[in-house]
Amino acid sequence: MFIPLLLLLLSVKGISGSVSLQLTGKPLDDVGGRKQEVIEATQKLIAAIMDGDYEIYKNMTVPGLTSFEPEALGHRVEGMDFHRFIFDHVSIMMGGLTHTTLLSPHVHLLGENAACVSYVRLTQYADLTSGTLRTATSEETRVWHHRDGTWRNVHFHRSGSPTVPTK
Repeated sequence: MFIPLLLLLLSVKGISGSVSLQLTGKPLDDVGGRKQEVIEATQKLIAAIMDGDYEIYKNMTVPGLTSFEPEALGHRVEGMDFHRFIFDHVSIMMGGLTHTTLLSPHVHLLGENAACVSYVRLTQYADLTSGTLRTATSEETRVWHHRDGTWRNVHFHRSGSPTVPTK
């Protein structure tokens, strides 16, 4: 049996995870702190996903959010219904903490009010079936729009293994 990766990353309320960064290479050539703002917004969004907190997720995205992700089986998804369904139907007990590391985030500023960030995402979790610790990996790109003093995710593309075996 296989469980979609996103479901594994969402946890039941009360079980939380953490998100850290591993910066490699040259330091950010930051313009007015904007690149750091985008990275921090990305960390907060990933933490909301890991914590199963749809309200924070919804507030950090636009209603017309578009995405390409393994769970959509090659199709572009638009709007929040696809994501809301996943948040509403999470029933997998993680049995402990998860930890996500965003490796080498790279931010492109696309003007004053837009940015694109790309990174590799490693998520460590407990596989309760086998009693082992596992790591899932994906490559992600997120497009952000800055409006009314806040960064909101307008599009993302996630590649990598769409599922993680449970047995």
